[in-house]
Amino acid sequence: MSETAVEPVTYEIYGIRHSVNANKRTRGQNFILEARPTELLQLDFYFWVLSGGGKVIVVDTGMDPEKAARHGHDPLLSPVAALRSLGVDPDAVDTVILTHAHYDHLGHLDAFPNARFLMQAEEMAYVTGPWMGKPWFRRAYEPDEIARLVHLLHAGRLELHGRDRTIADGVSVHWVGGHCAGQEIVRVRTARGWVVLASDALHYYEEYERGVPFAVAFNLSDMIAAHDRIRELADSDDHVIPGHDPRLATIYPAAGPELHGQILRFDLAPFPPAEPRQ
Repeated sequence: MSETAVEPVTYEIYGIRHSVNANKRTRGQNFILEARPTELLQLDFYFWVLSGGGKVIVVDTGMDPEKAARHGHDPLLSPVAALRSLGVDPDAVDTVILTHAHYDHLGHLDAFPNARFLMQAEEMAYVTGPWMGKPWFRRAYEPDEIARLVHLLHAGRLELHGRDRTIADGVSVHWVGGHCAGQEIVRVRTARGWVVLASDALHYYEEYERGVPFAVAFNLSDMIAAHDRIRELADSDDHVIPGHDPRLATIYPAAGPELHGQILRFDLAPFPPAEPRQ
């Protein structure tokens, strides 16, 4: 008897644009040796939901509103409410990927009471180690959120893994470092091919296009090397999703007619295509 071929799982990718910094963020805060440092450059904030094969995986958890206000960002919608608008019950989510532990990615850990969290072991060593004695490196971390990670680890709910890890069929994570010691990217199989959620390995397409680093960095050489790793894992530049670029909301379709500018579909092709490689 011949065996029935099993179709590979493909995922829909929902990007939830939960916050924005539209009128305060400058190019000088984003790029080193910037030629136009006082010019405004909007920063958008996302987390992501993967849905496929009867499974939902959440990537990062958004930002706490109080911390957003303290850091000068403006919330657009509640991450938990956004999940429910997609028909996702946070109580039923069993897998949450944490691409790194900065405050804008870790704000709603307790919204997932039954989830297992996964994060790079190098990130946990970084956020609980001697580098946090330096203000430059600790400035995007919040102590209460790091303490929450420690509690999750002791409760057996946080898995600290090595540099490359398969999460599920069609979903894997890969260490790149650079922005922080444990920065990772997420590779996702979709109907249009392999998409890479770059998270903060790329804040803007511009970093990728010009080959320049973002200004908030732990290791600049790793940050630039990450561009090549992203290219290796994505099917094309149109399959690369930066973590904070306002261009995303202009080139990707909304997940529904009432969700324009709020929840985007990154498993669908952009329109028009993203800027070509330089």
